[in-house]
Amino acid sequence: MNTLNQAAPAHEGMTHGDAPSYDIAICGAGPAGMALAALLARRGTPAQRIALIDAKTLEQASNDPRSIALSWGSRQILEEIGAWPAAATAIHQIHVSRRGQFGRSLIDRDEHKLPALGYVLRYGDLVTALGAVCQRAGIATLRPARVEAVDENADAVALTIAGTPAAVTATIVVQAEGGLFSDQESKAQHRDYRQTAIIAQVRTSRPIAHRAYERFTEQGPLALLPQGEEYSLVWCVRPETAVRLQALDDASFLAELGAAFGERLGTFTRSSPRLAFPLGLNADPRSTARTVAIGNAAQTLHPVAGQGLNLGLRDVAVLACLLAQGANPTMLAQFTELRRQDRNTTVRLTDTMARIFANDSPAQALLSLSLAAIDMVGPARGVLAELMMYGRR
Repeated sequence: MNTLNQAAPAHEGMTHGDAPSYDIAICGAGPAGMALAALLARRGTPAQRIALIDAKTLEQASNDPRSIALSWGSRQILEEIGAWPAAATAIHQIHVSRRGQFGRSLIDRDEHKLPALGYVLRYGDLVTALGAVCQRAGIATLRPARVEAVDENADAVALTIAGTPAAVTATIVVQAEGGLFSDQESKAQHRDYRQTAIIAQVRTSRPIAHRAYERFTEQGPLALLPQGEEYSLVWCVRPETAVRLQALDDASFLAELGAAFGERLGTFTRSSPRLAFPLGLNADPRSTARTVAIGNAAQTLHPVAGQGLNLGLRDVAVLACLLAQGANPTMLAQFTELRRQDRNTTVRLTDTMARIFANDSPAQALLSLSLAAIDMVGPARGVLAELMMYGRR
């Protein structure tokens, strides 16, 4: 793999003095950035004309313990580039319910004639697989390398890299580094949900294989995603509740989790160390003539329904198809227009679900009835499943 200090093969045909020059530079070598680079190479863009730039080493990213949920559509994208990891747990059913109310909806893979509705895997396993694909393709990778400034002019974009004298130039720059909501500057659509996500791996006394749960509580959604013999927990609560929960010992934490989730899986018996992240919406999908943002760099979403990375990979699929035809401003303008409907629908869906269910008002009874109605009406359930599996197409 080419690195910042070992990138000569990637610099063939440079025209800006000693500065490295590329057709497409991708800032952010997370799943979305690496998937884009790999898909571009597969679609015919010369690998040496693509640059991946990231502040972390691949080893650091590969050690990330977080779990992620991928839709069936995302698996198809990753399979196309040879990056589908084996260590993934299939989701056969998704059980959606409201705490304290009777309404619920059950989405089943058999209704859609698919082997799975989605998959759960370690973030680190996915970036390891994607890193191997990019390395085999010969894509230039500059890491660890931090972009300090982006200077766009009429025919190219110059990227100033910390600690290097010459800027990297590219015809097109893709921003694929989003970071955490709490670290981002406010964008056009910005909302602090006043929720914190508590993340952990938990075990139960009566697990149900391959069934995922999305349970809405008065403080926010609580998701349990099957992962091997464990569940990946994403528990969204108010910040003050998160502080209190984080201070509990494991036994007390598991007892509170059981009270919030219920007894569908028996009792909670074990928890890994817990992490906590503030949650919000921060989106601005606009592009300039020669720069475009994808994934979390374009839209940071609430984790409800697990749409963040899946929306980002749908960005990747469309952008790779267009840039493979030509790395130019016309293609970026087409990308923005083509992605408008899916992005807007997904932002509205997650924003509405995050806000409307996260309270204890009397209207919650009506919302629970809506879940029951969705479950009874096949077409409505199909629309919900379609959005979760593929996005708005």
